[in-house]
Amino acid sequence: MKAQFAVDVLICGAGAAGLTLAIDLARRGITFRLIEKNQQPFHGSRGKGIQPRSQEVFEDLGILDRLMAVGGVYPTDRRYRDDGSYSETEFTESTAPTPAEPYQQPLMVPQFLTEQVMRERLLELGHSPEFGCELVGFDQDADGVTARLAGKGGEERMRARRLVGADGGRSFVRHALAIGFPGKTLGVRALVADAVLTGLTREAWHRFGEGDMQRQIAICPLAGTDLFQLQGPVPAQGDIDFSAEGLTALIAQRTGRTDIQVHSVAWSSAYTMNARLADHYRLGRVLLVGDAAHIHPPTGGQGLNTSVQDAYNLGWKLAAVVQGASDALLESYEAERRPVAASVLGLSTKLLGEMKSGELRRGREVHQLDIGYPASSLALQHPARNGVAAGDRAPDAPVRGAAGQALRLFHLFKGTHWTLLGYGVMRDSVPARPGVHVHSVGPEGDIIDDQGHFQRAYGLAIGEWVLVRPDGYIGAIGSSANIDVLDAYLQRVLQRAHG
Repeated sequence: MKAQFAVDVLICGAGAAGLTLAIDLARRGITFRLIEKNQQPFHGSRGKGIQPRSQEVFEDLGILDRLMAVGGVYPTDRRYRDDGSYSETEFTESTAPTPAEPYQQPLMVPQFLTEQVMRERLLELGHSPEFGCELVGFDQDADGVTARLAGKGGEERMRARRLVGADGGRSFVRHALAIGFPGKTLGVRALVADAVLTGLTREAWHRFGEGDMQRQIAICPLAGTDLFQLQGPVPAQGDIDFSAEGLTALIAQRTGRTDIQVHSVAWSSAYTMNARLADHYRLGRVLLVGDAAHIHPPTGGQGLNTSVQDAYNLGWKLAAVVQGASDALLESYEAERRPVAASVLGLSTKLLGEMKSGELRRGREVHQLDIGYPASSLALQHPARNGVAAGDRAPDAPVRGAAGQALRLFHLFKGTHWTLLGYGVMRDSVPARPGVHVHSVGPEGDIIDDQGHFQRAYGLAIGEWVLVRPDGYIGAIGSSANIDVLDAYLQRVLQRAHG
């Protein structure tokens, strides 16, 4: 007889990916343990950019306003010439928010503050990570996973229905599964350090020696802190002096300035840039998310964002399967997310080349708003149409409730449910079902498109329906004449085990 399941899901790794998954499972009532082998939270700034699409994810998870409060906008790029003069450019192309895309600029939040806000949100939901608890072995069978954990109280064994490896680029889970991690080392070793320093203003991201890999160094004020982040290429071999004196000397050597003084160092690291992608994201009852599945250079600010969105894609699917939906639903996780990581690897590597030559400028391609899953098995469309399509990100739009109050579509989407929007339809023309919120948009509906933003974003004909997944992507578009097709789709993704 099998041991009793302690939890539905064991999450190994309490970084941004593991925390996102934990928050999503917690709000869905799925039992889990979130373990982290390190004794305390990560205290560095490594992933500091939160792209517009991740801002939408964090709005849904209930933490965007807090992140906005602790973070800030990116400063201008100040590029110094050898004579001490400089030019300034905007770090990203400046684009105003639109009704369909409410967030257009990356937000700067040092990673340790992002994860702190996430842990606070998780605590509100009744959970917290277990630090100093390491996964040292596991076996899986047809029913679940038996894990061996080593912690403060010694070694323990536990059973979980699923195991998720969110344990970083050197993932123990991936190694244990013998999943290949092909790719390449990009020939760049770099230092990154968070330091208190004087001699530079906090109004700019200071860049020296652009295009010269021997002299290049960038010093960026970290929003929400009194720290600056130092970044720069270093020789492939040899130790780096990360003391305040050592970094002061490095800055002087590369900038020719002696007025920039480092007073203390809060965190530092030297790393070799790699671009790697796991051969598979899933083996049986074990799945990989985040850096365990893909690693890429920091150029373009894509790493933390891609990891968060992996977990956001996986969370609702894992919950649905635990609650009785077909295991086949989990096959869509790798099918949807692995091509995204492959694309991001290419983008980050291209931007690294531009950084080497001093030409780095980030545009819309890093915002992740255009990511979609049109080829997914979960994208259903009858018939083919112009405008947004199944698999696309579901646009936002300002609308009004029938009672007169201002609303946004994102308010309707927020939470763990599916959302079914009918245009000019009777709300009761589809049966109510658990986990689906149904709204009718139109003069007689509960949602009024008084400014036409909904119609401009979705382009629906009278009698058409759009079904939005829990992660904010369009699952299906169909007409009232084919409502049985929509019904069958919902049956497939929401079916529960009987008995």
